[in-house]
Amino acid sequence: MSSVKLTDLAKSGGCAAKFSAARLEELVRGFVPAESANLLVGLAPSDDAAVYRLDDERALVFTLDFFPPLVDDPALYGRIAATNALNDVFAMGGIPLLALSIAAFPESLSNETIAAILGAAAEQVAAAGGLLAGGHTLRDEEPKYGLAVVGTVHPEGIWTKSGAQPGDALFLTKPLGTGLLLHAAREGRRHEEGLAQASARMTELSRAAADALRPFEPTAVTDVTGFGLLGHAYEISQRSEVRIVLDAAALPVLPGALELARAGVRTGGDRRNRDFAGAAVETVTSEELLALAYDPQTAGGLLISIPSDKAAVLTASFQARELFVARVGRVEAGAGVALA
Repeated sequence: MSSVKLTDLAKSGGCAAKFSAARLEELVRGFVPAESANLLVGLAPSDDAAVYRLDDERALVFTLDFFPPLVDDPALYGRIAATNALNDVFAMGGIPLLALSIAAFPESLSNETIAAILGAAAEQVAAAGGLLAGGHTLRDEEPKYGLAVVGTVHPEGIWTKSGAQPGDALFLTKPLGTGLLLHAAREGRRHEEGLAQASARMTELSRAAADALRPFEPTAVTDVTGFGLLGHAYEISQRSEVRIVLDAAALPVLPGALELARAGVRTGGDRRNRDFAGAAVETVTSEELLALAYDPQTAGGLLISIPSDKAAVLTASFQARELFVARVGRVEAGAGVALA
């Protein structure tokens, strides 16, 4: 296998490589949304994936996601990239059906390395219940990999960001801190326990969490990725026209992430996420907790809004399945996001 370190070929990695949410909003603002009675989720407003109704019982979920390497192990990179794309389908309440690879690799990268990326991705698609059926490749000096995914969902069972209600409880299904840990590792400040747990979480499909959540009929769901917890919470606030209140002390955190934040570690995505959501965020917490909440996540957990009278049973259900879940806040009438 090639001795080249994948991360040496990338300017930035994982979801931290995304365009800022603020710039994306500006770019799509001029688009005329497609009009169709069967386009259930598109650009007005946008969500984690597009959804198109086939009939009264079936709708298709479409998404794609790709990014430069954030780790040096090729198989781990392929598995993380696949997980990040597949989880968008789970975040919409759907089940993956078919995936196609989106790949750009330097010609100097060995076949063995590329095969490890593609093979690990195929295994992850199969674990999600889908098939990896092809794809497209380009020559590029900076490696990039991801998936275009098609899934299915019942038209009445779609989860969006736009239904949160005052009085709802907020839950998160993975701890935070992947961006901080990975960025620090690139700077030579490795936190081995934190990186090991981050790798495990970034390759954890949201399939089991979505299955556990489905009976509770959540009012709003999104997955926390490149825009950070505060960025994605702000999206729910905007789409649902509510105020999101997050409990800083309740935020779940990967080992070492707060320590690194306290030491000044920040990704480029941190600044972009503050530019996007900062004007709408009220906070009285420490800077390290604020940095954790703005930290761009890769293949992060589901951020869930459900009626508060279902909260205790949801927690018990997740615990019975040995699934991670943390209650991180509440929904109120109003606007914006508070981190207190």
